Amino acid sequence: MVLWEGFETIILPRRVTRRFRLTRLFYRGTWLPWRFLVGKLPARRQETWLSFFGPLSLLALLTLWAFGLIVGFAMLHWSVGSIAVTHGSYNGFLTDLYLSATTFITLGLGDAVPVTRLSRFLVVVESGMGFGFLALVIGYLPPLNQSFSRREVSISLLDARAGSPPTAFQMLARHGYPHGMEALRELLHEWEIWSADFLEGHLSYPILAYFRSQHDNQSWLGALTAILDTCALVMAGVEGFCERQAELTFAIARHALVDLSLVFRTRPRKGRHERLPPEQLAQLLEELSRAGIKLKEAPTEERLTELRRMYEPYVEALASYFHLKVPRWMPDEHKVDNWQASSWDRPEPPGHMHPENETGSHF
Repeated sequence: MVLWEGFETIILPRRVTRRFRLTRLFYRGTWLPWRFLVGKLPARRQETWLSFFGPLSLLALLTLWAFGLIVGFAMLHWSVGSIAVTHGSYNGFLTDLYLSATTFITLGLGDAVPVTRLSRFLVVVESGMGFGFLALVIGYLPPLNQSFSRREVSISLLDARAGSPPTAFQMLARHGYPHGMEALRELLHEWEIWSADFLEGHLSYPILAYFRSQHDNQSWLGALTAILDTCALVMAGVEGFCERQAELTFAIARHALVDLSLVFRTRPRKGRHERLPPEQLAQLLEELSRAGIKLKEAPTEERLTELRRMYEPYVEALASYFHLKVPRWMPDEHKVDNWQASSWDRPEPPGHMHPENETGSHF
C-alpha cells in the first residue's frame, strides 16, 4: 500500500480517482484539525501558521511512508519466523523491527543478522528499497520547488498590474491608456499559459495547493479568481480585440478550478455574500469608463451573471477548504500595493531603537 501510494504521488503524472488513498486520508486527517486550531489564534497570526502546514505536512508524509515501509518489512520478517539473531539470542518482533529499520536506512550495524536465505533476500530487497526511497525523495523535491516558484513569480507580477490583492477593476483600469488593450491581451495570454502550467503541476503534486504565497494578501486562488473576473468582464462588456483571448484564458482557468475542486473533493457552493451586487456593478462600469475603458452598449449584467455561475461556486468551495479570502471586484479605498508599502515607513513607537542604532552599522 505504501509503495503504491508513493508511486501515485511522486511518479504517476495524472490525477488519481479512486476513493481510498492513504495520502488523501493523511491530509484530510491533518489539515482540517490544523485549520481548526489556527482559527482560534488572533487573525494577524493565522496566515503565518497556515503557511507552516505545507512544508511540515510534506516532511510528515515522507516520514509516514518510511515508517510504513519499515513496519511492513518487519512484519514480513516476522511472518517467515523471525529468523534473525542478535548476540546469539532471539528477541521476537522488536528484533525484526530493529533489523528492518537499520536495513532500510542502510545503517547496517551487524548486531542483528538474518540466518536463512529468505530472510537474507528480504534484507537485500529492503536495503535496495531504502536507496530507491531516498532517490525518489531527492528527485521529488526539486520539481516541487520549481513548480511553486513558477506559480509565485506570476502572482507577484500581478502586484503592479492588478493591485494587492488583485482585482478585476484594477486590472482593467490600469490598462486604460492608449494601446492598453494590446498589453491586456498579452497579459491574459501569459495567464492562459500559467493556468495550464498550474493545472498540470497541481494535479501531479496536489500538495502544492497547501503552500501559501509570500504575502498575506496574495494567493493562487485570489490571482486565479481575479483573472477569471477580468475575462468574464471583458467577454461581457468591454469593447476591444482581446475578447477572444479572454475566452481562451477563461476556459483553461475554469478548467483548473474545476479539476482542483475534484482532487480535494470540495463540492461547489454558493457564497455567503453577493460578490458583485447590481449597484456595485454599475459603479464598476462607471469607474472603468472614466479610466478610458470602452464598454459595450448592450447590457452586460445577464451575460456576466451567466459567466460568474460557471466558476464562483468552485472558488467559494476552495476558499472555504483552504481558508483563503475570495478577492473583491473592486479594491478597498486608500489601499496601496505591496510594492508601495514598507514596514520601515510605519511610525515607530516611542523608545523603539532603529536596527542600525542597535548594532552601530547598516545591515
